[in-house]
Amino acid sequence: MIKLVAVDMDGTFLRADQSYDEARFAQLFAEMTKRKMHFVVASGNQYFHLKASFPDYPDLIYIAENGAYIRDAHQIYQKAVFTQAQLTHMLNVLKDFPTCKVLLSGVNSAYVLADNDQAFIDDRHFYYDQLATVTSFDEVDDEILKIGITCPDDETDQIVEALREPLKGVAEPTSRGHGDIDLIHPGIHKAAALASLGNWLKVDLEDMAAFGDGGNDIEMLKAVGLGVAMQNVTPAVKAIADDETAEDNEGQGVLNYLEHLLK
Repeated sequence: MIKLVAVDMDGTFLRADQSYDEARFAQLFAEMTKRKMHFVVASGNQYFHLKASFPDYPDLIYIAENGAYIRDAHQIYQKAVFTQAQLTHMLNVLKDFPTCKVLLSGVNSAYVLADNDQAFIDDRHFYYDQLATVTSFDEVDDEILKIGITCPDDETDQIVEALREPLKGVAEPTSRGHGDIDLIHPGIHKAAALASLGNWLKVDLEDMAAFGDGGNDIEMLKAVGLGVAMQNVTPAVKAIADDETAEDNEGQGVLNYLEHLLK
């Protein structure tokens, strides 16, 4: 019996324009609430950005920043922040990757360097509702949850592998697809976050369902009782999933699947 449903957002729950069928979701959410099922957002994105997609659902729990930050409107369940020494090391390593653009994502805001091109800054604003420009990362006074990297799409896998050794024990590089890479604490990912949240909510992983499409969803899809890959996923994600949606995110595959699940 499914007691919790966790959904990735970009490429999974949301259409490319960041929308979803809100009327259908309202009906499904009402049915899940009636059955005492939790609906949890599990994403690599910033908490403020995720929350903006659900203004009518103030009590939702968000697993943000790939599991580094778990909270709802009232309570923080988990917060994994980097030390200054760890940040300095990661930023020094990234100097050897000139095609990468860097963002620091903190508890209060995200931060990019002001000398980045405006197109990049505007693009990051699309995913980070709270975003500040700084002349140097030394100016940032915040607890940093994650470093986000943007690189050429066709270099993503190569850069992920190249970062593993120099960042070993400090951060784990995780691909979000489409040229986006997150550096997060080792052992911090969506599956670990769901296990931690499950302890709070008294829900076992085997009683959870999860939907995802990217490399940062693999642990989550493998860990839960029902791991559902989107119709548009890579072969690596599809290979570990228990099931697959009939439609992609543009076709609202998650909502369609949930309708069948709740029948």
